[in-house]
Amino acid sequence: MDTGDRLLTPGEVAALFRVDPKTVTRWAAAGRIGSIRTPGGHRRFRESEVRALLEGDEVLEEMREDDAANRPRNTGPANPGGYGSPNGLR
Repeated sequence: MDTGDRLLTPGEVAALFRVDPKTVTRWAAAGRIGSIRTPGGHRRFRESEVRALLEGDEVLEEMREDDAANRPRNTGPANPGGYGSPNGLR
């Protein structure tokens, strides 16, 4: 097996893309990146495919935008000015 066919863990792929490993798992589940399952059920990713995706800037930006669109939004404090508010006032 040459180095281009080395299998990477979700954590290794996440470090290359600078995202959370859960994001890599979501990409695999959505079919955006190919993965292989180990006998134990863990995902592994072909290094050659990951490197090809890294070189395609438009693909990377699209993946990041999609991830940002699915991220929960901060709508502000649930209890403004109430007990435990960030400004310490009641």
